[in-house]
Amino acid sequence: MKKIGFIGIGLMGAGMSKNLLKAGYEVTVWNRTESKTKPVVEAGAKLAKSPKEVAENSDIVISIVTGSKDVEQVLLGDNGAIHGAKKGDIFIDMSTISPITTKAVAEKLAKKGIEMLDGPVSGGVIGANNGALSIMVGGKPEVYEECKPILEAMGKTITYIGGNGDGQVCKAVNQILVGTAMLGVAEALVFAAKAGVDVAKVHQAVSGGAAGGWQLTNNGGRVLKGDMSPGFKIKDYLKDLGIIMETADANKMPLPATSLVLQMYRHCQAEGMLDNGTQAVVKAVEKLAGKSVV
Repeated sequence: MKKIGFIGIGLMGAGMSKNLLKAGYEVTVWNRTESKTKPVVEAGAKLAKSPKEVAENSDIVISIVTGSKDVEQVLLGDNGAIHGAKKGDIFIDMSTISPITTKAVAEKLAKKGIEMLDGPVSGGVIGANNGALSIMVGGKPEVYEECKPILEAMGKTITYIGGNGDGQVCKAVNQILVGTAMLGVAEALVFAAKAGVDVAKVHQAVSGGAAGGWQLTNNGGRVLKGDMSPGFKIKDYLKDLGIIMETADANKMPLPATSLVLQMYRHCQAEGMLDNGTQAVVKAVEKLAGKSVV
């Protein structure tokens, strides 16, 4: 059985690495804030002192960190995983980063004989803890097939998209759909409130029809309770929106709806709501309308 290295034991990485342990893999972990690794180490993981040391003790290195620069640092930096890896090792980056960066990192790894997959995820902390993530994979198909059992230990829906960077493009598509849907939910619920209708009954009625969906059922339900706690934080979504816009710019692709979504979340940023969940975009709509849902 392959030895797994895991870099990035945050809200997502903790659950993902624990699921690898449950599947019987030997796991070595590293995190910038070492104290966050404690629950995973207590569950059976080995602790490394650097990304390089993670790679030295692993056949496959998984990373899930904040952004493109973080990926470059932990994989390619002075004490990065590349310096501890051997020819034939595989790196799986499950962060959400720029497809452009992903391709550049894959090229640098290839020069050392290291294969790379990009496998960004959707499903949030609940999906990470339950091993029910949706994973969108880019890279060589034969490398994907080799790593599929490992991915299946962390996810429920595993989809091979195409070459390096294609998984990141798919994640960007996911985030376009998530954001436009959530803004639609927020606008619709405030519209109902402004018209003086029972918003809870409206939510119940439309959830079972053609307008129904995850954002309406789950985040819409949170809005009705006044719950702005994060399943996914606005500050992280703004990072993803930046990736989307960068990729769109490179491809000369207009994104009128997503551009509006970006501006509404910028409003949330200006109002100090970066640590709220993405459903808090309703606060921006409420301010425009002069009416609250609850």
